[in-house]
Amino acid sequence: MIDKKTVEHVASLARIKLTDEEIAKFSEDLSGILDAFSSLNEVDIEDVKPSFHAIEMKNVVREDKKEECLSQEEALANAEQKEDKMFKGPRAV
Repeated sequence: MIDKKTVEHVASLARIKLTDEEIAKFSEDLSGILDAFSSLNEVDIEDVKPSFHAIEMKNVVREDKKEECLSQEEALANAEQKEDKMFKGPRAV
């Protein structure tokens, strides 16, 4: 069973204040949660390979390919604000 001191410590880490009734309730609740998770220790995992993802992950990024770039005029063609062949944006201070 989780004791009052442990609940108070966790509450202080979370920066919350608990009444004595709340401390008693959380002590019971957290003990029940830990008991439920302790049942996982009984599961036989001898022949189970470790898994880091529930589903198989693969790289979805495309391969880099050299392609023709836009000319400076084409890149600036739809820009509302441009100056001296450059994009013009808001001033950053």
